[in-house]
Amino acid sequence: MIRSRFTLPSWLYNSRLADQLSEHWQRLLLAVSFMTRLPVPQQLDYSSQRMHQALVYFPLVGWLLALLLVAVFCAVNVLFGSSVAVVLTMIASLLMTGALHEDGLADCFDGFYGGFERQSKLEIMKDSRIGTYGSCALILALALKLVALISLAEAGTGMVVLAILVAYPFSRALAITHAQDLSYVSAPGKSKSDPLARPLSRRQLLTMVSLGAISLILLPWQAAALVFAAGIGLRWLLKRWMDKHIAGFTGDALGAAQQLQELVVYLMLLATLQQGWLA
Repeated sequence: MIRSRFTLPSWLYNSRLADQLSEHWQRLLLAVSFMTRLPVPQQLDYSSQRMHQALVYFPLVGWLLALLLVAVFCAVNVLFGSSVAVVLTMIASLLMTGALHEDGLADCFDGFYGGFERQSKLEIMKDSRIGTYGSCALILALALKLVALISLAEAGTGMVVLAILVAYPFSRALAITHAQDLSYVSAPGKSKSDPLARPLSRRQLLTMVSLGAISLILLPWQAAALVFAAGIGLRWLLKRWMDKHIAGFTGDALGAAQQLQELVVYLMLLATLQQGWLA
């Protein structure tokens, strides 16, 4: 019998470290299960507190989705060209996320513009049916995303790859920050988004924003500065928008924020192309 001389590093035997790694892994899986339809182990140890802590990993879910979608785009682009690849990549995104954020966008526009009082707006947002405002917002947002990505693809397929890698984590990080300075207005215990009700600690917030904003290092500094400034500016507008209509935020409002932030990234990248900063 041959005995292996290979031994594991001593730090792997540290039970405390193993527990910490396991805890972070559980939080990441909870974040994936919350924000996507991607398969995760069925026996996740769920708790409201752990789900709240998993918010820090939402930008990492954006990175995971971005990498998967880049793989889809590159594979399809070889076979059918960039325009078809963009459409199929958008379809793949909807399937991977269960159209979670798109649903929030439609519900927000239905509620904010279909109701007159705060309570009626919230009730409309809870309605599973989609109305005129929501339909128009969703169709126009998807159309704008399609045109923007195809326009980026005309400058080279690498531009679409870059856009997805920047937009997915960055938009998710900015969307979650609204929980820091707005009140959660959905009834506790009745929403999937209840873990969003409490703001993150300063350390958690810094970690989350860093995980999303680090994507900007993929861009030249002029483009990165423009995307960052536009994202911060839009966040301010979205905060006022939510505060005006419902005096706080809901899970749907954060979904709408993510979609609009993602669109702004694509538009700013198109603007930088016009200026020759990404040429």
